[in-house]
Amino acid sequence: MFPIGDENERGHGPAFVTLAIIALNVLVFLFLQGAGAPEGDEFTYGYSAVPFEITHGVDLTEPEPIEVEGQQAAVPQEPGPSPIWLTLFSSIFMHGGWLHIAGNMLFLWVFGDNVEHRIGHVLYLVFYLAVGVIASLAQIMTNTDSVIPTLGASGAISGVLGAYLVMFPTNRVTVFLFRFLVPVPAIVAIGMWAVFQFINGLGAAAVTAETGGVAYMAHIGGFVAGLLAGLIFRSIFNEPRRPRGAPASVYG
Repeated sequence: MFPIGDENERGHGPAFVTLAIIALNVLVFLFLQGAGAPEGDEFTYGYSAVPFEITHGVDLTEPEPIEVEGQQAAVPQEPGPSPIWLTLFSSIFMHGGWLHIAGNMLFLWVFGDNVEHRIGHVLYLVFYLAVGVIASLAQIMTNTDSVIPTLGASGAISGVLGAYLVMFPTNRVTVFLFRFLVPVPAIVAIGMWAVFQFINGLGAAAVTAETGGVAYMAHIGGFVAGLLAGLIFRSIFNEPRRPRGAPASVYG
């Protein structure tokens, strides 16, 4: 089940913050990370969030040894920002490859605009950054001494999905399902995604000091934070933020 569009409210202009976040992620990936090429490794390793750096307040600059399946390996490290906790922000605008950034930006494009339009541009930006940091901390807390870098907008976008689920549970989301385009309620599309994250996060414990992979605990942490924030937003912004007399919704 892969979302490609959703039901949007009429009467709004562009979702400026969502578009700006997408543009910033793309620019960072292309020009600072070198689109995944070795030329961008220095920035990638320096500005990713490393659990050990965050929990110990130090900036690792030399390769750190780890053991992988009984074999010794070294994890590259590069100088990062000062103070080092700024990587909690920089890492949520970075990605590990083309598929990683393409999938994340598609989800943000589909679900971000409705949340932004409902709560307003400034609050949406604060919310996005906050759930991104919470997601990173949730991942870090699974292994505070890990020297494996973590990066990606997935945690922040998981927060957007959580808020969307609470605020727009019956919105129709168009998804690819068995080679067909099918409209399903948001509670189904996002709910199935959330179940997958929880099962994998609890079963595999995501990224550890010995392995790399998908940071499921970041997804879970961001999603739960988004759910809680969505409950608050729904109680405050219980009416669509649209001009008086504008039609309620449009499917697209």
